Amino acid sequence: MAMQAAEIERMIKEALPDAQIKIDDLRGDGDHYAAHVVSAAFAGKSRVQQHQMIYKALKGRMGGELHALMLTTSAP
Repeated sequence: MAMQAAEIERMIKEALPDAQIKIDDLRGDGDHYAAHVVSAAFAGKSRVQQHQMIYKALKGRMGGELHALMLTTSAP
């Protein structure tokens, strides 16, 4: 079962309350998304660490309910 963009945003916001999030459904299938996330929590962290924070926020749903998520992350 595919994951809705609103659910992805809610889970990220839960973990990173200050995050500014923009999510695009790349194929219109609810299974391939691109997310741009800006959060002060990313300051001083490597890109890998930032992406790990997002994957942790998604609580293991990557590769299951959420097939593909292209991430762009940055600090404000």
